Amino acid sequence: MNWRTTLVYALLLVTMLVGGIAASAQNLCGSDICVVQFNASWNAGNNVDYLEKLTDCEIMNVNIDEGSYQSDYKIVVVPTIIVFNGEEGERFQANIMM
Repeated sequence: MNWRTTLVYALLLVTMLVGGIAASAQNLCGSDICVVQFNASWNAGNNVDYLEKLTDCEIMNVNIDEGSYQSDYKIVVVPTIIVFNGEEGERFQANIMM
């Protein structure tokens, strides 16, 4: 392979990766502003309950044990809360400060 072919393959790979990341960050809800909590069944005791107090947005709880949510939304820590405004706006992941 020459350097041009390698460059074309590299650009194609980067395009696919960027497209995959953008596609994975799509809004799950029907409303413009949506707050989604991703958690696992084994971690249900650590659900963020105060989300129900939010207004002017739709709230959704997703169990990553079902479907491909974990890989689609790049969930590595539970709970993870993502705020969508058409697309992913903010991401909050569990840590010692949460």
